[in-house]
Amino acid sequence: MSSAMIELIIQATLDTLYMVAISGVISTLLGLPLGVLLYVTRPRQILAKPLLNHSLGIVTNVGRSIPFIILMVAITPFTRMMVGTSIGINAAAVPLTIAAIPFVARLIEGALNELSPGLIEAAQAMGATPWQIIVKVLIPEARGGIITGLTITLVTLVSYSAMAGAVGGGGLGDLGIRYGYNRFNPTIMLITVVVLVVMVQGFQSLGDYLVRKTDRK
Repeated sequence: MSSAMIELIIQATLDTLYMVAISGVISTLLGLPLGVLLYVTRPRQILAKPLLNHSLGIVTNVGRSIPFIILMVAITPFTRMMVGTSIGINAAAVPLTIAAIPFVARLIEGALNELSPGLIEAAQAMGATPWQIIVKVLIPEARGGIITGLTITLVTLVSYSAMAGAVGGGGLGDLGIRYGYNRFNPTIMLITVVVLVVMVQGFQSLGDYLVRKTDRK
């Protein structure tokens, strides 16, 4: 393998990590509060607002139901407005983020569902406000599940970023298609798959480690 191809593989790996990092951070910043809001606005919860909860649930479900490749093409005008182009790693980060936000929200909501209702009741009995319950009870107690959910999100974003390469998103997916599939080079295809597997395993191992540290009381 030539040095030029090795450089392309390294650059494609860095591009994929960049897309995953940017979309992962932004989707967490937006998806975490959305997930908490979905939980606390349920009927009989600390900020019960059934109509708001129902509306948020519909929006979240619609966002999760759109296949990523369709979403990426459908929001091309929005992507161009946000980053000035519809191709490349910056452009791919936009639909990656939008696709991940409802995904993160539902995972956060699921992590909070695992908590005992007694925790909230005890906090309320001590006079805690809803905000204090969210910040000092719900999120700290659910941090293991939250980390697990965010790990799943990162792994999913890796696969989505590879899919983005099919329509000019850059990264390892683009490398595999342009230099592997289109040029009938199975070696490049294999290397692309191996790097993606290693990347996924790395994220999963890091997530598992953080969960183990978090669960140590």
